[in-house]
Amino acid sequence: SPQGRSKKKSRKHQRFMERRAVLEQKGLLSPHGHLGSQSTESGLEAHTTLTKANGTMAPSCDEVPKPKRTVSAALSPSASPESIARHHSVLLSQGSGSSKRVQTSSLVLRPGKYVAIDCEMVGTGPQGRLSELARCSVVNYEGDVIYDKYVQPELPIVDYRTRWSGITKQHMKNAIPFKAAQAEILKILKDKIVVGHAIHNDFQALKYFHPKDRTRDTSQSPVLKKRAGLPVRANVSLKNLARHLLHKKIQVGRKGHSSVEDAQTAMELYRLVEVQWEKELAHSLPPRPPSPVTDPAADSSQYLDDQYWPTDLMASSL
Repeated sequence: SPQGRSKKKSRKHQRFMERRAVLEQKGLLSPHGHLGSQSTESGLEAHTTLTKANGTMAPSCDEVPKPKRTVSAALSPSASPESIARHHSVLLSQGSGSSKRVQTSSLVLRPGKYVAIDCEMVGTGPQGRLSELARCSVVNYEGDVIYDKYVQPELPIVDYRTRWSGITKQHMKNAIPFKAAQAEILKILKDKIVVGHAIHNDFQALKYFHPKDRTRDTSQSPVLKKRAGLPVRANVSLKNLARHLLHKKIQVGRKGHSSVEDAQTAMELYRLVEVQWEKELAHSLPPRPPSPVTDPAADSSQYLDDQYWPTDLMASSL
């Protein structure tokens, strides 16, 4: 009944005032002019309760204050390259020399979005002058191999180029057809940020065009060249970058290159300057156009035709 609720409220208020008086008496709460105000009462009841400890009354906090919000711990799986770059920029500005923040930036930025690729080619066609895919390796952000297969070119092999490719006739016994390999590889690259060195050669061997804003070519990175103490416009090999920046030797001996090793090295180089690279891209990349519709089966030479290039890329190259 209304009378019962009124009595209950009155008893509750009376207990509250008694508790308040005890706190004021012990010097734990300073008296206010409006002791019975609704805001004071509701505030105390929301945040303070009384507990007995060794026979005395003391306030204890019901709620732990919430920490200030920080940068989101992860981006959505569909985050655009521009938002990734902006996120890198925020991390860099907050780092202020914090190496730990820089090192963990990509873990915050969904490392599953990154892969590195390297392909080995053999010579086909007249005098072996055409380059066709014979091996493709793809590694993830951590450098673990997620794809590594030998590929049978569409034309007969004239020159194995073993000194550089490492490919021999023996490798072709278990090679898969080009079309099958192409389908598998493009499925992996879809919606990924792809790292590589002189990566246009790899895409050409795959007869594929990857969006420019999702491509990271270590041979074209000013950040890497500056860090290595090399001229920004210089043509720099993966081998030299690895020696200068990673202090490791690759592509040694006469058995040819390892596409796995080269892909892993490209990813290591990217991670070394990742935050700075992405920050610069955030300021240089135009808004991303819709992905061009390409036919993976089309000959790579066709991509030189205007119809295969987004309008904004054509304009920027003029």
